[in-house]
Amino acid sequence: MKKNINIAVIGCSGMAKGHMKGVVENEGATLYAICDKYEELVEEAKKEFGAVKGTTDYMELAADPNVDAVILVVPDKLHLPMTKAFLEAGKAVLCEKPMALTVAECEEMMRIEKETGGFLMIGQVCRFTPAFRKAKELISEGKIGELCFVESEYAHCYEKSRGRDDWRVDPDRHGFIGGGCHAVDLLRWIAGNPSEVYAHANHKLMPDWPVNDTSIAIYKFPNDVMGKVFVSIGCRRNYTMRSVFYGTKGTIICDNTSDSMQLFVDDGVDSDSYKTAEIIPIDVNNHNVGSEIKMFLDALIGGKESPLSSVEGASTVAVCAASVEAAKLGRPVGIVYPKA
Repeated sequence: MKKNINIAVIGCSGMAKGHMKGVVENEGATLYAICDKYEELVEEAKKEFGAVKGTTDYMELAADPNVDAVILVVPDKLHLPMTKAFLEAGKAVLCEKPMALTVAECEEMMRIEKETGGFLMIGQVCRFTPAFRKAKELISEGKIGELCFVESEYAHCYEKSRGRDDWRVDPDRHGFIGGGCHAVDLLRWIAGNPSEVYAHANHKLMPDWPVNDTSIAIYKFPNDVMGKVFVSIGCRRNYTMRSVFYGTKGTIICDNTSDSMQLFVDDGVDSDSYKTAEIIPIDVNNHNVGSEIKMFLDALIGGKESPLSSVEGASTVAVCAASVEAAKLGRPVGIVYPKA
């Protein structure tokens, strides 16, 4: 098995540059190539990160025998065609969230992965956020007892973050899938796969946007755990994914941008013990793509199984799509998960 992987990053956005930095900083990886449709952005990033090659044609990289793997940091609509091109060319693929905009597209990507015998990992970066990793650790240790209720949110404002060429302003890209997948995947990771969703949505914050801008979804999780996800792509506040986990012995409050989290615990001795929070310091690393890329390399070099498989990525999209459908229908919707 190769001990050094030549990686091409497709896309030159700020998020893509974060991935370029992550590749450069990870042992066992070489930033071999950068691709974007804008040549000036390619040249700028190539100089900044020391890539060997730059191109505006991703098919050129699919045909390049020196490329071992690619990282796709491109508009969601491009995930399927690019994944298809690279898997069929024998390249491993790390595709950023959401896996795709529909379950059907996810299933097609899974089919191609299976047919080619390739490797496809989906980048759900919140699983690498320090506060969320700590929350999962505390819950797994039983620190707050048995889970009762879990909630997360994706509070953002796209009004001035429309994406280059307005790629976010797309009637096929619902904010609950494109952005809310962060919060949904986080709760799936901690509480398991919900079986049913009931949701509401409205369109008050950005009336010129082609889709609803605010949604709330209520879920049935395993073990009689309830859950809620709030998604807004137009709310007037700082970006956050504030998340709360309620258990029989305590509560965790955390987010992705704060340098501390709160832990409330009933110690079973002092009747007021749960009223005072333990403040746990946290390293802020909102988009910890370096650790995401390390997991990708561990799979390619060390043969380790990635927890962020295509099935996981597709399952998150399935929950998001069912949430959008439930809001549209005005009734609960059962969630059907893709199979490997």
